[in-house]
Amino acid sequence: MREAFHEQLETVFADLAAICREVENAVHYATESLMTGDAAVAEAVISADAQIDRAAERVEDRAFAILALQQPVAGDLRTVVAALRMVSELERMGDLSVHVAKIARLRVPYLAVPEDARPSMMRMAQVAQDLVARATRVIADRDVDAAAEMEKMDDEMDQLRRTSLTELLSAEWDHGVEPAVDIALLGRYYERIADHAVSVAQRVMYVVTGQQPQATTEP
Repeated sequence: MREAFHEQLETVFADLAAICREVENAVHYATESLMTGDAAVAEAVISADAQIDRAAERVEDRAFAILALQQPVAGDLRTVVAALRMVSELERMGDLSVHVAKIARLRVPYLAVPEDARPSMMRMAQVAQDLVARATRVIADRDVDAAAEMEKMDDEMDQLRRTSLTELLSAEWDHGVEPAVDIALLGRYYERIADHAVSVAQRVMYVVTGQQPQATTEP
């Protein structure tokens, strides 16, 4: 009986890792649409979010069924509760990728990111995608060391965000208000994706060690 129960928990974590891989794809293709102005790619990201949402709902249903039928305690209860919180984080990351794709689609046939702002924005996108990919591995392998390393990468994202805002407010910014608003929003979206990825990793650390994660994310 207990073996079947733990198999259910493993299935939940395997599903979480699969959702995280889908989110990684969403971040990648949202960024591609942003940098190329490809409306079809942007539309694909927006449409694919429904698949992430459905997968998240299935994980939630399975986790609630475990709570109701198995009444887990101690470490097992910690695992189920963490999984429910993680699936919410992953779903939000998918939504943020859609926000990026919608800005890209809105500016077609033009590009939302001016040429001189592209390097810093591209780096933010790369850091965000890398953190999501690492979160996938952390979930799949319960890798506490890899989870701890992700916090250092999040520091780089915070610095990139500050640099981007400084550029927007500088006297040299000559692209007008609309691109400035786009850049500010995009930077916020990538920053939040990174924060959620780190939070997911921290929750895995909580499952493994029992140590409560720090509060790092906002709605």
